[in-house]
Amino acid sequence: MPHSVTPEEVSTPVEATTSQIENNDGETQMTEGTLTAAESEEQNGDTQATDSTNEDITMGDVGAEQKEQPSEESMTAETKPEVKLEDLFADMTSDDEFADPALDVKVSSSPPEAPFSPVHTGPISRASDSDVMRSFYQRLFPWRYLFQWLNHSPTPSTDFGHREFAFTLQNDAYLRYQSFRTSDLLRKDVLRLNPSRFEIGPVYSTNPRDRKTLRKASAFKPIAKELCFDIDLTDYDDIRTCCDKANICNKCWQFITMAIKVIDVALREDFGFKHIMWVYSGRRGAHAWVCDKKARLMDDQKRRAIAGYLEVIKGGTQSGKRVNVKRPLHSHVARSLDILKPYFEDDVLQGQDPWETDEKFARLLELLPDRTLNEALKKKWSSAPGRSSTSKWADIHTLAKSGVSKALDTKGLRDAQQDIILEYTYPRLDIEVSKHLNHLLKSPFVVHPGTGRVCVPIDTKHCEDFDPLTAPTITDLLREIDEWEAPEEAESEDKKLQDWEKTSLKPYVEYFRSFVLALMRDEKDVKVKREREENGEMEF
Repeated sequence: MPHSVTPEEVSTPVEATTSQIENNDGETQMTEGTLTAAESEEQNGDTQATDSTNEDITMGDVGAEQKEQPSEESMTAETKPEVKLEDLFADMTSDDEFADPALDVKVSSSPPEAPFSPVHTGPISRASDSDVMRSFYQRLFPWRYLFQWLNHSPTPSTDFGHREFAFTLQNDAYLRYQSFRTSDLLRKDVLRLNPSRFEIGPVYSTNPRDRKTLRKASAFKPIAKELCFDIDLTDYDDIRTCCDKANICNKCWQFITMAIKVIDVALREDFGFKHIMWVYSGRRGAHAWVCDKKARLMDDQKRRAIAGYLEVIKGGTQSGKRVNVKRPLHSHVARSLDILKPYFEDDVLQGQDPWETDEKFARLLELLPDRTLNEALKKKWSSAPGRSSTSKWADIHTLAKSGVSKALDTKGLRDAQQDIILEYTYPRLDIEVSKHLNHLLKSPFVVHPGTGRVCVPIDTKHCEDFDPLTAPTITDLLREIDEWEAPEEAESEDKKLQDWEKTSLKPYVEYFRSFVLALMRDEKDVKVKREREENGEMEF
């Protein structure tokens, strides 16, 4: 039974939800509606939380950070020297290189890390094993690049320090409003708590850990977050025939490929966004993170507007016609049709065969506008059981041209067929994820607890080549480290490889690194340009 964290389970008081994360994927968690243990106790009386449970977990609770933490002035003094972005990506032997030198914090509840030792993974090893998870966080997780991605600078700032992290612990307790000034502090807390996954929330107006010390609750509010999109194959269960629920295969994964192509080009060409990262969810979907500064600063109204712009399929499976686009087609819809038509013929008609049975082709007939044509098609298909969907789609053209319906509106039929293509191929977005600034989303590179697969980035230039069934698993990665042998030509070199460079995770981390570098370069260029403009105005 899900439960809140007790002081015996974690060495500090924590704030936790008392309801289990129902979605096994753990795709997203909403900020609104999350209950503290005390609030949940008031509602259902099921928890055994004490008064202390309502307090936030802080670094002061678990160690001496508040005592040893330097002043803001000393931090500023330490971080003034400019760092070239090209120098940020020199090979390092540890992920601690971005620990702030002024924050030499010793967390008393975190024992000194033991030297790395091989974790031998066998057939019975699982991603949920605590030792396996801890080894992954310690040896493979790209902490350095995660920090740079969220901080937008090599120097620690409020972009990272005021960012909310949420941890799902091994006992299903859910810790909200965690924040860290540096990547080293985040890494240490993750190694201490060993969560099964963690999510990333918005940047707040003040440190999330300090929100209860504010005189006015309104002073604590989200001010920035990436614009995110979530696509899940369970939303395609009414049209995919190969799998359902949490199951996937390469056939139905093509729906995700279609979605990435359509949404990515719309975000770039129609809204001018440049830094868009797609991430495999670890099981049956993908997430998009739009990281441009203008996207991060958008309020909920603008987010809803973009989400509405991209939403074409509306209503549920029982709501009748789900695509009702105006004519002439909007440029975005027309472009999407051009992208999706080849996929409709190859991956839907042939790959899924969605209208194979009488029950299934009844749905197709519902979407056609002419009753006489529908009767003729129904008679033809019922007399030929097993007729393929490709043939049935061709039959519509054949019978329409034959004059079977004297009152047939050819333009209406063409529009209906375009709508059918969109209904069976256009991206099905979880719009709520995109509408709200305060939504949390699973971090890249965490491990899906059900599959053991790492949530790796997807290269949009080669998204057709991405195979979710071969995405790295945590046990395979640890095994690859154990089995790795240095090439003979590299034995004499001084360079020491990091563990992720010895595994199949390497191309994904390198892609993430290049994405982060491009993002930071643009952020730096904008900052320099603004400073020059301000200086120029002052001189004038």
